[in-house]
Order: sequence, then C-alpha cells, then structure tokens
Amino acid sequence: MVDYSKWNHIEVSDDEDEVHPNIDTPSLFRWRHKARMERMEEAQLERETMDKGVAEARTKVEETRKKLEQLKTQGDTEKAKAIETRLKELEEDEKRWRKKEEDLAKKEKQTPWNVDTLSKEGFQKTVINKYQEKPESEMTDEEIEERHRTFVKKNEKIVKKFGMFKKLDDSQQFLQDNLELVCEETSNYLVIWCVNLACEEKMALMEQVAHQCIVMQYLLELAKSLKQDPRACIRPFFTKIKKADPEYMRAFEDELQAFKERVRKRAKDRYEKALKEAEEELEKEKQARLGPGGLDPMEVFESLPKEMQDCFESKDISQLQAVVAAMKEEDAAYHMKRCVESGLWVPDAKKADQEAAEKKAAEQGQGDNKEEEESPEEEEEDEEESPYAEIKGDGTSV
Repeated sequence: MVDYSKWNHIEVSDDEDEVHPNIDTPSLFRWRHKARMERMEEAQLERETMDKGVAEARTKVEETRKKLEQLKTQGDTEKAKAIETRLKELEEDEKRWRKKEEDLAKKEKQTPWNVDTLSKEGFQKTVINKYQEKPESEMTDEEIEERHRTFVKKNEKIVKKFGMFKKLDDSQQFLQDNLELVCEETSNYLVIWCVNLACEEKMALMEQVAHQCIVMQYLLELAKSLKQDPRACIRPFFTKIKKADPEYMRAFEDELQAFKERVRKRAKDRYEKALKEAEEELEKEKQARLGPGGLDPMEVFESLPKEMQDCFESKDISQLQAVVAAMKEEDAAYHMKRCVESGLWVPDAKKADQEAAEKKAAEQGQGDNKEEEESPEEEEEDEEESPYAEIKGDGTSV
C-alpha cells in the first residue's frame, strides 16, 4: 500500500493561517519565513557534519585494515596485535556514526515539507539557438562579397595552413579542430589562391593547394547529397576517401586534373589580359605625346646624335646652333625636321605662344581686338623656311 503519511504535515505557505487582528500580519509572516530558513540551514549543516564524520570513520577503518595486512605479511606480530586493538576501536566508532546517521535520517523523514523541499529539480537543460545566416540564394551580390571579405579577414591564416597539408589524417584533424573552415568561402579562397600561384608560376605549390581545394569541394558535395551540415560530414568523407575505392578515387583524380587545367587556363587568360591592357596603356601614352608631325619625341630623341641630345637636355640653344653648324647640311636638316615633327623643337616659339594666348582669350570672350592676318606671301615664306635655316637664326627648344 502507498504511505500517504508524508503529506500530513506540509508547510506550503507562510501566510496561509488566519491571525489575530491585533497581530501585525506581515511581521508575523516574515518571522515565520526567517525561522523556517534558519531551521533549514541548521539541518543542512547537521547533514554535512554527519556525512563528513561517517566518511572519515570509514577511511580510518580501511587504512588500518591495510596496515594490519601489511604487518601480518611481514610477520610482525607485536605491532599487528596493537593495530588489531586500534581497528576494533575504529570499527566501534564507525558503528556509532552509522547509528547517528540512521537517527538523522529518521529525523529528516519526520520533518514537515515546505515549498523549498516539496520537490527537487530532476534535470536542467539550456538550449541557445544559433544565428542562422541567410542562404546564399537570398543574398545580394554585395552581401555575398562582404561575407567573403569578412571570412578571409578572419580566417586567411588558418585557411592557408589547411592548404599546405599533404596527409589526409592531418587535414581531417585540422578541420575537426577548426569547424568554421568547412564552408564555401574556404573553397572559394583556395580557388583564387591557386590562380594567383599559377600566375606567379609556382606550379608545385599550386598543385598542392589544388588537391586541398578538391578535398573541400568533395566534402561539401557529400553534405549536399546527404542533406546534412558539412561539419557533420568530416569523418564520413575522410573515412570514405581513405578506403580508396577505385571508382571514387578515379573520379577524384579526374576532377583534380581538370581543376588544374582550368587554373592554368585562367592564369594564362589573366596574363594575356594584363599584357594587352599594358600594351594599350603604352599606346595611349605614346599617342598622347606624339608631336605635330606624328612622331614620338622619345624615339626621335634616342635617334639624335649624342651632341644634340646633350643640347636638348641642357636646353642650351647657342650650343645647339653650334652643333648644327658643325654637322653636314643634309644630316642637320634631317634631324631638325624630325625634331619639329615630334615636338622637340618649336619653330618661332614666340609667335606660337602669342597665337595660343589669343585663342584662349577668344574662347573666354576677351578677344575683342583680333590680330591682323598674315599675308599669303608671308605664310608661304614661313612654310618654305626649313628648321635647319631657322636654327641658324633663332628658335626655342621644348
């Protein structure tokens, strides 16, 4: 039969009884509560003292028994008799503690229950939901790029360390210790790193990183096929690949070789694109510095005699006149013509500066008075005058 006697006396609440009107009810309830808490503390202290005393008595008995056995083994009868006497005293002491423990248990059983002792906590469990990121299909290009940038900034060093492992056991252990690496961002970073290494012509290192990249991609594909978290597929994947199933390994190697070829092609395309852009930039710079005759001043300068180069570098017109005068007339005319067509030499520079100033003033609305136009005869004379003839007189180099 079920014993319901334990429910007879229960202190369910401190304020359930009716009190006399002349008694301050809140004060009475506070006193009751304080008295109950003090009784519980005393009972707790008594239980702790009892448990400690029982444990110490048991320990002493066990140690004395071990010592007695050692003495008997050694044949020391005198000490053994003394220890036996001590052991009997300790056993009697232990019995007394046991009796006290039984009495305390009966006392605790007769103690009325209250709101603090009526029930006990069976188990406790705390669950904190992790933050779930939006799937990549729902993210914008900017959000995807920002997520990748944040991942690389935080994990670049350990991703590179993973890319250098050659043994599968080392890779497995490293991923288990760094679960945050089991994601698409790691695979994407390894792909970019492979292309950069190929561009730098570090092919041996590229092939090593490519192997780790395919390992990560296969692991992620296994997780997708099983519809599980990739972090939960680390052990199954490495267990499968270590078994070295011929068909599975053949597919793995084929994918690895195809990936290496794609990386080499991508590196070649990037190199050709960079080379083409550099050539276009050089061509733009060359077109920008072409002179009025369509010649490149740098090329013309390199073709000049050393004496003329020194004159242009020092911007010494009198020295240039002397050098030209000392040259053959045909050579001097040839070089000076090329200097004019490339813009190294500007014939009648003062007139050119004046015309440029007048043109600028006219564009700004400040050119009310125009200069008189030159006569056709004067223009023909200017056209007929060669740079060689002019350099004998006066001119300005730029």
